[in-house]
Amino acid sequence: MVHGLPILFAQLADSIPWMAVVGIVLVLFAVVVAIIAMVYGNIWFRAYMSNASVSMYSLIGMSFRQVNASLIVQAKVMAVQAGIGLERETGITTQRLEAHYLAGGNVPNVIRAIIAAHRADIDLDFDKAAAIDLAGRDVLEAVQTSVYPKVIDCPDPKRSHKSTLSAIAKNGVELKVRARVTVRTNIERLIGGATEETIIARVGEGIITSIGSADTHLDVMESPDLVSRAVLERGLDAQTAFEIVSIDIADIDVGENIGARLQADQAQADTRVAQAKAEERRAMATAREQEMKAEVARNRAQVVLAEAEVPLAMSAAFREGNMQGSASIDGPGGKR
Repeated sequence: MVHGLPILFAQLADSIPWMAVVGIVLVLFAVVVAIIAMVYGNIWFRAYMSNASVSMYSLIGMSFRQVNASLIVQAKVMAVQAGIGLERETGITTQRLEAHYLAGGNVPNVIRAIIAAHRADIDLDFDKAAAIDLAGRDVLEAVQTSVYPKVIDCPDPKRSHKSTLSAIAKNGVELKVRARVTVRTNIERLIGGATEETIIARVGEGIITSIGSADTHLDVMESPDLVSRAVLERGLDAQTAFEIVSIDIADIDVGENIGARLQADQAQADTRVAQAKAEERRAMATAREQEMKAEVARNRAQVVLAEAEVPLAMSAAFREGNMQGSASIDGPGGKR
């Protein structure tokens, strides 16, 4: 028995280092678990109590991927509590929320938009909402505009710095019009569809065209709804992100009589043209008169030259004896 004690002590001494290592490992493990519990325990417990199905492993991975774990869990909790379906039905998984976050998307805004669309019975899934959000559109505002239509001023003073549209009827009278366009978002055409600026431009063009087709400005002032109906029937919301609900003429003011002013300007222009043509004809007549005077002077000079040549011719004839011979032959009596 005495001889066996040293062997027992030797075995205990050999086993002590291994027990120390195991103890240290257990202590470190306990410290790591405690740190994880302190950092992620509250978030995980909130997700667990809300049936959001976010694992502790996913929360730890979010930290390494530099993802805001609290924001992702909050989004999943909102989706679950709103009752918009399970992950396999809606596609709102933790991984897809992380991917949208890393792509620069607004995760809470997307979830709120899906919840609002679900409440309003609008077909909007996570893929479409995320695509709209990444395209730079406010998806929540788009859903809200689909439920509660938006009113746009035409023209918009903030964009064009003009308060009215100027249109001229066939009789030449100017009308200054201000319209209000009620639109709601078309979710199906939100990606790639034209924006409010296009709606304002098209409506303004339609109003100007409709007023320009009216015989007189009085017809437009008597029935402004004719203009709004004519514009609405043009289908101005094609290829835009909105659907036009109504176009209302808010205000009409009579401006200048552009036709009369243009006619007066045209008459003045015609007068100036006639005066210019008359001045041109007068100048041509004066020039012609001067030409005729020059021609008369030239003819007179030629006559003078011709008269000057007569004495020279006579003297030459005398010198040559032609004048004497003629006198002897054709003298008095006509006899030689």
